[in-house]
Amino acid sequence: MSLNHIRPWRNIYRRKSRQIMVGNVAVGGDAPISVQTMTNTLTTDVKATIEQVNAAAEAGADIVRISVPDEASSAALKQIIPEVSVPIVADIHFHYKRGIEAAEAGASCLRINPGNIGDETRVKEVIKAARDYNCSIRIGVNAGSLEKHLLEKYGEPCPDAMVESGMDHIKILQDNDFHEFKISCKASDVFMAAAAYQQLADVTDAPIHLGITEAGGLMSGTIKSAIGLGNLLWMGIGDTIRVSLSADPVEEVKVGYEILKSLGLRHRGVNIISCPSCARQGFDVIKTVEALEKRLEHIKTPMSLSIIGCVVNGPGEALMTDVGFTGGGAGSGMVYLAGKQSHKQSNENMIDHIVEQVERKAAELEAERAKAAAE
Repeated sequence: MSLNHIRPWRNIYRRKSRQIMVGNVAVGGDAPISVQTMTNTLTTDVKATIEQVNAAAEAGADIVRISVPDEASSAALKQIIPEVSVPIVADIHFHYKRGIEAAEAGASCLRINPGNIGDETRVKEVIKAARDYNCSIRIGVNAGSLEKHLLEKYGEPCPDAMVESGMDHIKILQDNDFHEFKISCKASDVFMAAAAYQQLADVTDAPIHLGITEAGGLMSGTIKSAIGLGNLLWMGIGDTIRVSLSADPVEEVKVGYEILKSLGLRHRGVNIISCPSCARQGFDVIKTVEALEKRLEHIKTPMSLSIIGCVVNGPGEALMTDVGFTGGGAGSGMVYLAGKQSHKQSNENMIDHIVEQVERKAAELEAERAKAAAE
């Protein structure tokens, strides 16, 4: 149950944008903010790419992007798309013909980079293919590949140059009566990306794809993305996100959801609230949370679990979670269900017991949702 009506300081007022479709996923308008990732397999390795797309989808990815750098990749895409369950965005960089081939292969969206794809004539041919095959388009502006004339005008990559690039290409699409597009203005510099996205949000109603490009490894990239994307999302900017990490695409999806969950914008799986541990802890909090994160990955139902090492903050946190465990007893702790004390549990078997309680609660919540939907 949302308490936002009595906690107005928790509300995020999202920017109003047009809604488009990427396959069967709505992007923009009042649609949930979608989470994307990108495969890092060779597209021509059809089996490996299918496996990676499906793993990302299982982790919660709404949309997956696949590179299409050459004709062989276009041919592979035609084999991949029927075998996956999520819409595929074809990543087109240098050759406009790849965009046409990807549309013919069944891609749901074509990502084109304005600085690389070529002149307006070539862009028009990609637009025609997108229209003919019911694809949307993402205009993917990147600070590292801006058009030469903009770099000459501004002297260096900057937010103004990025937004001008994006708006120039929006005009091309609109002049060709094509409106099924979204746009991104990515940079590896958090300040540059944030400033570009803020400017962009003021000058177009197109859905916005958020990302801090080339953010880094799992730890550093997560922090960089959380700061950059988190602040923009808090301002209400962003309709779909991709966390760019030098890591497994599944990790990108997980981090994306954690960012959205922390702001109350999406809810999927178990949100574990845990203490950093200290000398007061009645059990090993760090190892317990690490084990529970792995054991509960299969739960997709949105729910909360508090794991607190002692009775200082434990009972208070447990009052606000679906399942809770608070340490402090002699080799045992207290289990809370729906915010109320339920029973004691030994530390020795606590992980198995907590997993059991969470699975039971998830089943109850799913049954309640199914009943409500049927009424």
